[in-house]
Amino acid sequence: MSAIKFGTSGWRGIIAEDFTFANARLVCQAIADFLQQEGIASKGVVIGYDTRFQSEAFAAAAAEVMAGNGIPSFFTVRDCPTPVVSFAIREGRHAGGINITASHNPPEYNGVKFSPASGGPAPETATKPIEAIANKLTPGDIKRLSLDQARSRGLLHDIDPRAAYFQHLQTLVDTEVLRKAGLKVVVDALYGTGRGYLDAFLQEAGVEVELIHGHRDALFGGHRPEPSAEFLGELSDRIPASKAHLGLATDADADRFGVMDSRGEYHEANEILALLLDYLIETRGWDGGVARSVATTHLIDRVAAQNGRPVFETKVGFKYLGEYILNDQAVMVGEESEGFSMKNHLPEKDGILADLMVAEMVARKGKDLPQLLEDLFARVGPVYNRRINLSLAPAAKTRFLERLQTVPSRFAGKAVARHVTIDGHKFILEDGSWVCFRPSGTEPVVRFYLEASSQEALEQLRKAGEALLREA
Repeated sequence: MSAIKFGTSGWRGIIAEDFTFANARLVCQAIADFLQQEGIASKGVVIGYDTRFQSEAFAAAAAEVMAGNGIPSFFTVRDCPTPVVSFAIREGRHAGGINITASHNPPEYNGVKFSPASGGPAPETATKPIEAIANKLTPGDIKRLSLDQARSRGLLHDIDPRAAYFQHLQTLVDTEVLRKAGLKVVVDALYGTGRGYLDAFLQEAGVEVELIHGHRDALFGGHRPEPSAEFLGELSDRIPASKAHLGLATDADADRFGVMDSRGEYHEANEILALLLDYLIETRGWDGGVARSVATTHLIDRVAAQNGRPVFETKVGFKYLGEYILNDQAVMVGEESEGFSMKNHLPEKDGILADLMVAEMVARKGKDLPQLLEDLFARVGPVYNRRINLSLAPAAKTRFLERLQTVPSRFAGKAVARHVTIDGHKFILEDGSWVCFRPSGTEPVVRFYLEASSQEALEQLRKAGEALLREA
């Protein structure tokens, strides 16, 4: 058995190869041991799961292990979005949650995600001890109790957090604006947990909704359940065909969002996040700044500057952004990989809420997304960005990263004004354009982010970045 290695707050692997019942039970036993060491096990854990192959069976195995350790489980009655699991943890004041999901990853993957009592992604102060415990355990260390025994001993409770989650959303989303707008939306659930959540909330708010891919398919149509342009072709076709105003999508566990305009054109998360920040500042009257990851657009910074709001830059990973929600420092937090949350909500990304806020914005403004973006560019200036995965052999990857340690005086013909090393290497140029190189921790890839005020300048940055790569 390979060692258990946690990524962003959880462990995942290929089903039947790494992700087996034996390994999943080891991870759950480690979580149980950790909660007992922390003295909070009696508060219980929420257990949820997505629509992947055997996810509910792995969730049941997690409940058996929790019960074997005397820890109460609060088991969702159906597959459940990650943000709803997060909400249930906080609402029930539980010790944390276990979610069987591999989020937007390909269908052959599954995972065990642990969330602490905050409801956000687990910090390293939790994941490192759990990982260490898991790698010392043997199958003989696993404590288990059958579900029937767990239920009879009061250690297993069924919960349906949807109604309470909807009530919470109604305090954040202006449903009256949605009700009056005569909006029509096509929702693509991508065969995931968002079905019966995003579409149902919109319908209850008086929006006409057409749902596609709203049934369970553990193969997700044969591709990654990721709400990016590459996988939203059917949504793109349905929007103009049904004369809808918007297309809205969520990934397999509904923590990521995808947005298309009335023409069926995809809008990158960077654009949507900047528009939502501008909209929230305009309509909510909240104090606070905005937090974004180092690889996320500076269009957000321009909106913040125009409104006199501070910008908090973090490492990549929503666990760093969620802190600004917990500490009530931000109106909104976001990252370019389709992650969003906002004031008075969760320290976890929520694709359902992000999509609802886009629907509210379009309904209130009475404008399509391209016009809203054009209006924003007219006020703060245009911004264009891309992300490119640069494939490198391990030795070349090492040489390239070593080369980046020496800051170039110029990049793409412009002076380098600042070198940011919070996560990777980010070079901010004299005209405000920037590039960022971040190595993947799991693949022979360096992620290359680039941003400029014109498509021509963006192309110059791309050429300079790839030239730098060739020199390594």
